Amino acid sequence: MLCSIVVPVYNEEDNILKLYGRLTSTLSQIQTRYEIVFVDDGSTDRSLEKIKDLSLSDENVFYLSFTRNFGHESASTAGLDAARGDCVILMDADLQDPPELIPQMIDLWRKGYQLVYAKRRQRHRESFFKRVTAKIFYRVLNLFSEIRIPLDTGDFRLMDRAVANDFKKCREQNRFVRGLTAWVGYNQVALEFDRPERHAGETKYNLFKLFLLSLDVMTGFSIIPLRIVTGVGFIIAILSIAKTLHIVIQKLFLNLSIPGYALLASGLFFLGGIQIFFLGIMGEYIGKIYRQVQQRPLYLVKEENIGK
Repeated sequence: MLCSIVVPVYNEEDNILKLYGRLTSTLSQIQTRYEIVFVDDGSTDRSLEKIKDLSLSDENVFYLSFTRNFGHESASTAGLDAARGDCVILMDADLQDPPELIPQMIDLWRKGYQLVYAKRRQRHRESFFKRVTAKIFYRVLNLFSEIRIPLDTGDFRLMDRAVANDFKKCREQNRFVRGLTAWVGYNQVALEFDRPERHAGETKYNLFKLFLLSLDVMTGFSIIPLRIVTGVGFIIAILSIAKTLHIVIQKLFLNLSIPGYALLASGLFFLGGIQIFFLGIMGEYIGKIYRQVQQRPLYLVKEENIGK
């Protein structure tokens, strides 16, 4: 049996050696063959240099290096494309995904679970704002999504070879790995853990990037926003017809004077804002179609050392 560990990396030079030490210490206890696949996502620090040194000193360490930064989701995809294992474990390089959970993941896999995802029970040393926004993100996501994406999870997960193979068939440009792995199905189970603080460096996801990710996810896994647009448009049309009939009746049958300039102006601004908002939602979907039909590769590899 071969176990593949896939680690996307972007400017994590202070974490790589510590992660490697904990990974090899943990994997040596499992008594199985393993490979560690680092994917350098266009780092500007010494991350790639350290990965190359590890690859030279350890025949179980391999790497891919991108021509530029393509993003975490593309880096994860590249690692899963390159992994050869009977099971594949995806994890971040910041040590908030504890390598010590890997034996428990493999035990669950051997019991027949084909997808084992790590579920965060607690988040140590994270701000109240980040904890609250994370909870809101997953719950709003499931409200709009046509598939159930497990709550309070990250990308830290084990995939059976069958899951990884089916995941590789999904080649859309706007990617959300944890959503795609939920979409493929199979027998899934959660493994709860307390998420530690980041070992070094800072998170690469600021509030703006998280907002863009949430837009990608909601429009990538559901057409419910479009149906909401249709529903609200229908309701506004019905209300407008009702208001028009009300005014006609008052004018023709009750001879009432209806000075409604303020109401008319407010209504026009309201409808204008609604239309612009709805056009933005439709634009998100059209933009995804535009990017998809371009058929550009998900990533470009500058150099690699991958096992055969």
